Amino acid sequence: MSNLITDNFETSSAAEWKQKIQFDLKGADYNETLLTKTLEGITIKPFYHADDFEKLDIPSNTASFKICDTLTIENETETNHFAIESISNGVNAIQFIANKPFNIEVLFNNLLHKNIDFHFQFNFLSEAFIDELSNFLKNENVYLNIDTIGNLAKTGNWFYSLTEDFKILNAIISKNTAKQHLSVNSAIYQNAGANTVQQIAYTLAHANEYLQNLGEKTANKIQFIVAVGSNYFFEIAKLRALKYLFKLLLNEYNVTAKINIFAQPTLRNKTLYDYNVNMLRTTTESMSAILGGANSISNCPYNVLFKKHNNFGSRIARNQLHILKEESYITQSEAIVNNSYYIEEITKQMAEKALDLFKNIEKSGGFLHQLKEGTIQRKIQENATKEQALFDSGELVLLGTNKYPNALDKMKNELETSPFQPKRVGKTLIIPIISKRLAEKLELKRLDDEA
Repeated sequence: MSNLITDNFETSSAAEWKQKIQFDLKGADYNETLLTKTLEGITIKPFYHADDFEKLDIPSNTASFKICDTLTIENETETNHFAIESISNGVNAIQFIANKPFNIEVLFNNLLHKNIDFHFQFNFLSEAFIDELSNFLKNENVYLNIDTIGNLAKTGNWFYSLTEDFKILNAIISKNTAKQHLSVNSAIYQNAGANTVQQIAYTLAHANEYLQNLGEKTANKIQFIVAVGSNYFFEIAKLRALKYLFKLLLNEYNVTAKINIFAQPTLRNKTLYDYNVNMLRTTTESMSAILGGANSISNCPYNVLFKKHNNFGSRIARNQLHILKEESYITQSEAIVNNSYYIEEITKQMAEKALDLFKNIEKSGGFLHQLKEGTIQRKIQENATKEQALFDSGELVLLGTNKYPNALDKMKNELETSPFQPKRVGKTLIIPIISKRLAEKLELKRLDDEA
């Protein structure tokens, strides 16, 4: 049987396409007219062709992603109720954020033996408590996700000290059976304004500090926490580039490990006004996470900035993921993006640029040294300032906020929680990396102007 396409149309090389484009430009410069440079230095071309196609060997995630709910432990009984409700509504993972030790038995009442993954984010470090928790959950799928370096980056201080923190980490790893003991919280960098190349490089350097200080045995002990932004294809490429480079890094240690990614939408582009648009943002961000090969995804409610935990917001967030998983059939994420010329090309560019930046960090003394010197913070702030200028000028658009805002929106009386970062007090060892949303300055003005 003849093929109507191949029989009737001759193939054209990449050079021939470029020649035709150059002719149609009528003398205009191809590079200046049609090539786009992003803030991170990625070049976007007007077309992609098999002649230029180079496929990277990226570790694949064949299992379907886990749908996760994130709950902050304030009252153990209440949080337990929320967790039971989430499980009954189809989630298969729960992330608990703990600011202090909690009553383990009360929190996990009727939660065990349900084939649920339990993820933690500890904003404290206690070997005795974690031993007790791990023993209680010894028959469950547990991700402790302790990140002392992330705590240093975010707060400016170690939990105790560099030596003591790593001593405690080493002890916890040696005697507990959790799937992942450590986390590398890349969301810190994204939410503060780092570009995609910086995020990948800093995440890799962050992980390398654990490998250097705790040994290659930690390769299988790390879960990456990644915040996903709204640049759809770039965010897919970001996760793929991270997986590719982590594999290269482990090759240097002569070890192999499966990379585990816990993804969540960024807060940097979320808005207080016209907050329903946040649902659209988190949908595309969740899709990027799925197609990028995340293992677990925790969506954030559309009203997370100003509402306490509420059933409606949480239900919408869960159902967004259920629809993507069960009704949109994008569970086999690797197969969907494989061999996409555009995604493969920007993945390659991101990986190359992030690897160069990672090498420079290591040559300059490593990630902890650059945090101490303030280099990482300065570079993130430089990019964040560029993004803020684009937002302020209207070139970077957040619909309903700096483009087509609804002047009748009133939010002052709707605030149950503050959508703004509190001012930090107290001394710090280093300059902390502070998250900041693009719309904050504009929203503060609008709140002040409300009658």
